[in-house]
Amino acid sequence: MIKKISLIILICLYAGAGINHFIHPNAYYSIIPPYLPNPHLINILAGIAEIICAVSLAIPATRKLGAYLVVAMLIAFIPAHIYMIQKGGCMGAEICIPLWGAWLRLFPLQFILIAWAWWHRK
Repeated sequence: MIKKISLIILICLYAGAGINHFIHPNAYYSIIPPYLPNPHLINILAGIAEIICAVSLAIPATRKLGAYLVVAMLIAFIPAHIYMIQKGGCMGAEICIPLWGAWLRLFPLQFILIAWAWWHRK
């Protein structure tokens, strides 16, 4: 029962985060490192990826693939978390968190999220 509730929360988390990329795109543009081209396209692709992850986690036949996709996506998002640390946590008017919060987003939060998705691969 706990694993089922955990899975539902995980699905909702990624579906909501994916949708949020389209509702509040400016919040994401500021955390995309400047060395990456076309932040608008990256934001769209990240939103689509999170929605695909949520849908694939929701379908038993694709759940294992979905868990692996979440892990890959979270690894791909690490440069944004490092960039946020480099900028001291304040990325402009949209996102400003204390530096310690930016560190928590990278470690341990990313690793907790990876482990959470990994747990649902079976």
